[in-house]
Amino acid sequence: MGVVRRGEVYWVNLDPTVGIEIRKTRPGLVISPDDMNAALPRVIVAPLTSKAHPLGCRPTVEFGGKQARILLDQLRAIDKRRLGGRVGSIDLALWHPVLVEMLA
Repeated sequence: MGVVRRGEVYWVNLDPTVGIEIRKTRPGLVISPDDMNAALPRVIVAPLTSKAHPLGCRPTVEFGGKQARILLDQLRAIDKRRLGGRVGSIDLALWHPVLVEMLA
């Protein structure tokens, strides 16, 4: 796999899961900073879905021609081996301020 960058979206295999964690293979937004992504064998991702309830910590964006919510409330540190193909990117301006506010 090439360089993984913040803001890119990959297919992510989230199984196995426990309880009510979001599951299956779905798009995931890389939110970890590029220096971490380059140095470590893992990244932090936020799953994308079209079906989650709206919340302030779930920015709605258009991705792949559809409305999607970025589930910033379900961040996961994953091994890069869980990443599949890159499917696009989402501009930081659309989600980063929400993440910063949420973690402040």
